[in-house]
Formats: sequence, C-alpha cells, structure tokens
Amino acid sequence: MIIRWLFCALLISLMVMGCSTDEHSVPPAPALFQLMPADSTGIDFANNLTYSEEFNVYTYRSFYNGAGVGIGDINNDGLPDLFFCGNQVSNRLYLNLGNFKFRDITESAGLSSIGIWSTGVSLIDLNGDGWLDIYVCKSGDPKGQRRNNELFINNKDLTFSERAAEFGVNDKGLSTHAVFFDFDKDGDLDCYLLNNSFRSVGNYDLRKDQRNIRDELGGNRLYRNDKGHFTDVSKPAGIYGSSIGFGLGVTVSDLNKDGWDDIYVSNDFFEKDYLYINNQDGTFTETLENAIQEISMGSMGADIADINNDGFPEIFVTEMLPETEGRIKTKAQFENWQKYQLNQQAGYFRQFPRNVLQLNNGDGTFSEIGRLASVHATDWSWGALITDLNNDGYKDLFVANGIFKDLLDQDYINFMADPEAVRKILQREGRVIKQLVDSIPSEPLSNYAFENMGDLTFRNQATPWGLGQPGFSSGSAYGDLDNDGDLDLVVNNVNMPSFIYRNLSDTLLVKNNYLKVTLKGKGMNTSAIGTQVTIRHHGQQYYQELAPMRGFQSTVDSRLNFGLGEIAVVDSVEVRWPDQTVSILLNVPTNQTLKLNQADGVQPGREINRVQHTLFAENTNESGLSYRHQ
Repeated sequence: MIIRWLFCALLISLMVMGCSTDEHSVPPAPALFQLMPADSTGIDFANNLTYSEEFNVYTYRSFYNGAGVGIGDINNDGLPDLFFCGNQVSNRLYLNLGNFKFRDITESAGLSSIGIWSTGVSLIDLNGDGWLDIYVCKSGDPKGQRRNNELFINNKDLTFSERAAEFGVNDKGLSTHAVFFDFDKDGDLDCYLLNNSFRSVGNYDLRKDQRNIRDELGGNRLYRNDKGHFTDVSKPAGIYGSSIGFGLGVTVSDLNKDGWDDIYVSNDFFEKDYLYINNQDGTFTETLENAIQEISMGSMGADIADINNDGFPEIFVTEMLPETEGRIKTKAQFENWQKYQLNQQAGYFRQFPRNVLQLNNGDGTFSEIGRLASVHATDWSWGALITDLNNDGYKDLFVANGIFKDLLDQDYINFMADPEAVRKILQREGRVIKQLVDSIPSEPLSNYAFENMGDLTFRNQATPWGLGQPGFSSGSAYGDLDNDGDLDLVVNNVNMPSFIYRNLSDTLLVKNNYLKVTLKGKGMNTSAIGTQVTIRHHGQQYYQELAPMRGFQSTVDSRLNFGLGEIAVVDSVEVRWPDQTVSILLNVPTNQTLKLNQADGVQPGREINRVQHTLFAENTNESGLSYRHQ
C-alpha cells in the first residue's frame, strides 16, 4: 500500500511539474531573418555545377569559387531588382514586383547565358542616362563561348543590348569582378578590373620581383573613362598587372579621408594584398607594407566600412581558417617557420592563414584586431559584408561560407600522396580525374553573422538570427528589397537554391530606427558614386561611402541605409559629393528616406545656412524628402 501511494504521489508530482513547466515555458524568440521559399518569391535560381573528365577542379582551379549577385533598380520603379551570375547555368534577372514577389525576365531582357561561365556582376549607370546597366565578368574555360566580359546597356524598356566592345571593356581574362568609380574626379566612372592568373600556382612563389612583370593576357587593369571609351592606364597609374595576382576581392574606399578613392585588392595563394593610395594626379602608390603589419595568406572576399563609428573605414578580409577544433585538425594547412621566412625574403610580406580585421588608426596605418574581435576563423569564406543588420547603429559582419568539394581535406590529401592508391586509379580505364574528384569530401557549412557589440568585439548570431542554414555560399549582397527600412540579404549558392532572407527588424526591433539616403549625381556619374555621408547626433557619428560593388563578385543596394538605434531626430546629415561640394541638413527625423541631389551642393564653408533653409522649404515634396513614421 505504501509503495502504491508513493508511486501515485510521484506520478502526480511529475504531472504537476510537467504542467507547470508548460505553463511557464518561454517560447523561442522569432528569428531576425526569414528564409523566403522559392514558391513565394518566384526566385528559383541555383548555381548548379557538373564536372567532367575534361573540365573540373583539377583542370580549372576556380571551379568551385561560385558566383556573385547584384541588387539594383533596373527600371526606376523604386524597387531593387536581383541579378544572379551562373557558372554553367544561365545568369538570371528577377524583376521586383513588391512584397517579396519577383518575376524572371532573363529571356525577354536578352540576358540568357547558358553554358557561359560568369563570375562577378556590377550594376552601374555607365552611359550616364539615369538607368542601371549590367557589367558581367567572365572566366572558366579559355576556349569557351562568349569568353569576353559583357556590358549590357539598359534600353529603358526592360531589355538590354550588349556593347562591351564599343566601350572598350570586352576583356578575355579570367575576370573576377569589376568596380566602377571616379578615381580622377573628372565626373565619369572609371574601372578597376580584377583578374585571376592564367598561370598555375606552381613553385614560383619564392621568386622575387614577379609582381613587376606585367602579364598582357591576364593581370589586373585600371581603365580610365575617356568620354565613353575606356583606356588601359594600369602601368602609368602604378597598378600591378602580373601573373601572380590571383585576385579574389576588390573594394574601393577613401581610406585616408582625403576625398579621393583608394583601392584594396585581396590576393589568393602566396601573393600579398595590394593597398593603393590615390595620389590625386591620376596615379596610385601601393603602400600596404607601410600601412599594415600583417595580412591574410589566402585572401578571398573583402569589404571596407566603419565598424566603430569614428568616421574612418576598416578593412575586413576573409580566409579559410576553420573555427572548430575538428575541422582545424582535418582541413587546415599551416606553413612552417622556414617557409614563412622564405616568403618574407622573397617580398611576399607577413601572411597568416586567418581572417583579418584591420582597424583604421586614422593616421594612415591599421592595427589587425581579427582575433581580438573574434572574427578570425570562419572556415572556407567568400563573401564579406559590413553593414548594420539590426539597425542598432553599429555595423555587423556577414560572411558567406563553404566550398562544395573540400580541397584541403587532409585525409584526401594523404590519400593522393599514396602512390599505390593513385596508381590503382590510373590503371582503371577512363574517367580517371573524375574519380579523383568524386573522392573529395563535401560538407555544407553555415554562414556567419557577427553582431557588433560596440566595443570592437563581435558575436556570431547566425543561428539565432535565422541565417545558420548549412550550404555552399559564395557571392552575397544586401539591400532593402521591400523598402521597410532594414537590409535584406541575398546569397548565391553552389549546387543548391539561393538564399533570400527577409529582415524583420521593422517588426521585431521596433525601437531601432533608420535613415535611408538616396543620392542623385551630376553629369555622367548619375548615382553619385564616391559620395560620403555622415550623420551626427550628440557627439556620435555614423559614416558611409557610396561604393556598391563590394564583398565577393557582388553589388549591393546603392541606397545608403543607416541604423540609428533609438534616435528619433538626428542633429545633422552631412553629404560630401564627389566634386567636393557639401549638403547639410539639420534636425532630421528618422524612419524616412532622404532624396538628395548633388546639384544642391555648395562649396564647403560657403552659404551652408542657405542650403539648409532651402532643403527644409515649406513643401517637403519639392525638396525631395519623403517621410514615413513607424
């Protein structure tokens, strides 16, 4: 009887505890980002790759590098559209219909490219007519069809015409990406074209002075825009164009805040990165070794933006160091001390296998704080983006991650080092290389989303923010696809559907406010590329530059979106246009879009008060300001 009573008492207690737990349990917080399904968005793009005996990662080393994505309003309806690059599948252009609905208009737009290896995309108004054009970089098999880079000029009717040869930008190198910017301040957009080398990596990484030998077939290029036709000025401008420039990332920024755009190039393999400072006379000086103490070894994607709100932009470069102990021991490779010393003696600088975050010291130098910031290890990383994902006023980091075939897997490398194992494969008839590729492991990896904690440290929030789906991601871009004041994310994946993430900050973080700035330029630079915008409030500042081509092979939304936390009215918005004129607005309410025109800018220090008064005339529609309060 006692045993039965104890059993019943225990059962009742457990039932009560269970009910109590259910009544007081806290449901998980909703994720900040929502992965939108293809049957809802209409976007079904997947960068699917198929290797063969003739064409594979052994015959083309960049086989699994992936491709980029571009965000931009191609029909001027106020909704950003999406362009995906495909390697073996066709590029795709999706028209934004509103409310996260898109329509594929690739065929009707004249942009089909099946079987043509595209890499990076740049969305830019190149002919100055106010409509975005599309520049697509090409790579892959050197003997492939339509191997030259292509420039699609917008016909203003949802169709495009290919005119790269006419403009002089129909290169046939192994192009990765192109950034368009006005390096000489003559009012039109010039081009830095990032190319990868035709040469195999080999063992010539210990030879000195290789970067000074220009590669006429490949090599990076700086093109000056001469009234609509581009002239190669690489050599006189001081730009390296050698066969050891295995470039994977290029970003433009005014790093020393002198008003002139500089260039950062991240190089894979043994070559050091390049930091070009603009000399303001049509030339650049490569100054990396004077400005930076250490860099990534196999540099990949890169981005530049101000992470600590001091008005000076930082540099973030991705590499391949894994985060977990297991993958460090099975996937990572490290050079010994002797090889490190030989690299330095040969002029390849101090390189280490990890991500780097270069803190801008404001005096022309940088301090590497990647490990301090906890952003140094994100595995096989490509796209790098610095932007405010939660509108709290601090820019976060997004890293697109993964490779479909893990080429650094140590078990596979050891297997390939076994002569007997390789001999058995070679003795089999046919498809020998394909069998080798079949043996390479494949493991999807989660992307990283680092929340900026405001003290030069970051915390990976990919999973709680809803961005932790494993995959093989490469190019990525951000933009406000639904015009609700927060930045959505678009990710191009290898051998799986793309990720379209809807940012829910406007409903989940309602106290966090924003300001969006849309810029209209003068002359041929209609988007006002190179403009610098600073928002100030109570001694704090928030700084951005308009340079949409960034990350890895991608183009982001050209409208500058500022997260401002709980600020309801900012003290001032200062716009420094590419021609050095200035526009200043005072006491600006947040949660609105400012539409500003370079034609309204004045010379610094002259008639600023009159400009402020004009911008805040009685009719805000005439000033180009639209206000929406949430």
